[in-house]
Amino acid sequence: MTSSISAISEELGEIDGQIADIFRALSNGFQKFEKVKDSSRQSRQLEDLTAKMRECKRLIKEFDREVKELEQTVDPATSKILNDKKQSMVKELNSYVALKKQYATNIQSKRVDLFGGPAEGFEEDNGLLASSMTNQQLMDNGHQMMDETDQVIERSKKVVHETINVGTETAAALKAQTEQMSRIVNELDSIHFSIKKASQLVKEIGRQVATDRCIMALLFLIVVGVIAIIIVKLVHPDNKDIRDIPGLGPPAAKRRLLWTPQ
Repeated sequence: MTSSISAISEELGEIDGQIADIFRALSNGFQKFEKVKDSSRQSRQLEDLTAKMRECKRLIKEFDREVKELEQTVDPATSKILNDKKQSMVKELNSYVALKKQYATNIQSKRVDLFGGPAEGFEEDNGLLASSMTNQQLMDNGHQMMDETDQVIERSKKVVHETINVGTETAAALKAQTEQMSRIVNELDSIHFSIKKASQLVKEIGRQVATDRCIMALLFLIVVGVIAIIIVKLVHPDNKDIRDIPGLGPPAAKRRLLWTPQ
């Protein structure tokens, strides 16, 4: 398939080859990912795979731009082949994105720490302490513990509210930065594409200028040759080795008088 696309356009063939290499790397990467047990190593490997998917997305966008430019110059059948190839690329990339999200969710769930009940010997110490106290002391101690618990709960609520506010602000800032980075990436892609097109245009102009210079040099040599022949013919009119130039009559012969006055 790559060879047929290369026959249509060399640039499309090159982009298609790069995308195919990334898809092979993603396939091998996810196969190795399943064998890794360490969460930190899984996270680093998932970041590498995400970077490859981001590069693949950029190449697919560039492939789509090239296809849109060629739609006006190729027949409908070729245009359909290119669009089908683009759709298959997008579908394959989406499958890797879904797989990446699944693995990311599994890694996140593994990081949740669950803590058990009270420490060993804690209930026994409380029993010994309660047996040595009177009822009033027990009530006072109970009220004190309840007050301390209420204070801890209030502080925890305050911390939770502050954490929620900070998380909301952070999420908003991250969203804005993500959108800004996406715009920057799109602009960089457009600039890269424009630079490539400008380079191609400069090469075409250079070839045209070189061709024009060759033609001008050839015409100059022809004109110089014609002028040289004319000069030689005028200087040596009796030289038969020099052919007459078409359109240029021979020089006038010397006039002889039939009668010479004495």
